[in-house]
Amino acid sequence: MAVSRQQLVQMLEPAVAGLGFELADLEMHVGKGRQLLRVFIDADGGVTVDDCEAVSRQVSSVLDVADVIPGIYTLEVSSPGLDRRLVKPAHFERHTGAQVQVQLRRIIDGRRRVRGILVDRNDERLSLKCDNDIQSFPVADVESVRLVPDFGKAAKAS
Repeated sequence: MAVSRQQLVQMLEPAVAGLGFELADLEMHVGKGRQLLRVFIDADGGVTVDDCEAVSRQVSSVLDVADVIPGIYTLEVSSPGLDRRLVKPAHFERHTGAQVQVQLRRIIDGRRRVRGILVDRNDERLSLKCDNDIQSFPVADVESVRLVPDFGKAAKAS
């Protein structure tokens, strides 16, 4: 794609926010003549199929006017799901105390995946409570952080 992920986020965030949603995440995939742009939106009350459709139309219009993705591409808009990636500082603040799965870029203490309770994340370190012990990792070594769904808690809520 001719434009970076960060540039797309900066371009699309105002359009998504204008419809009352948060641009939670964005993924770009390029392969064998196909380009795929996935946009994940969120809102306090959740996201419906109609919401995704409205955001898709808006995002598509912005991309067509800006003409930043050369050739044919597929646009998908959806909710980030229960196992959502935590990307923005606000995501980490909102989900402090939640169980997360961390994928590391390299093996640290014999592991590339770590599961624990999110304690803190700042510009330099990510801290988790794992088995009554606090483990801290350099942010530069963290590939991704995802929420671990608590289906017991979700079942009690309904």
